[in-house]
Amino acid sequence: MDVDKLERVQKKATKLITELPKKSYSDWLKALKLPTLKYRRYRGDMIELFKIIKGIYNPACVPHFEYTELTDNLIRTRGNKFKLVQHHCHYDLRKYNFTSRVIPIWNSLSNHVVSAETVNTFKNRLDKFWLDQEVLYEYKTDLHGIGNCSIV
Repeated sequence: MDVDKLERVQKKATKLITELPKKSYSDWLKALKLPTLKYRRYRGDMIELFKIIKGIYNPACVPHFEYTELTDNLIRTRGNKFKLVQHHCHYDLRKYNFTSRVIPIWNSLSNHVVSAETVNTFKNRLDKFWLDQEVLYEYKTDLHGIGNCSIV
């Protein structure tokens, strides 16, 4: 699996720090406050999607996302006001594409996170929102709390 190969590179780099006691890889990451590469990919995807939705990039050069603005009553029970429409993918080739893989994650974010006005505010709110995610220091887990969708 590619995630395992990529994570091995970071694991080897953490082993070069001789001051760390003999512990597990996730304990090393916690001690160094260094998130997993998998977590950083999720975070980077959300930041890029935020920039696309907010129109920071040229609209002619980015993928198009359909979203429906929800009423105040639905926002309280259904996540955020910028819900993206998830289209069904018939083939794995498209299933793992950026435009398909980011939608379930984005839709699980709170309204407070996605309603940020600036990129830095969004990053700070996202980090606080995901603070308790296991994937932060354990790469073999996935994001939890995103409904019935599986993220790999």
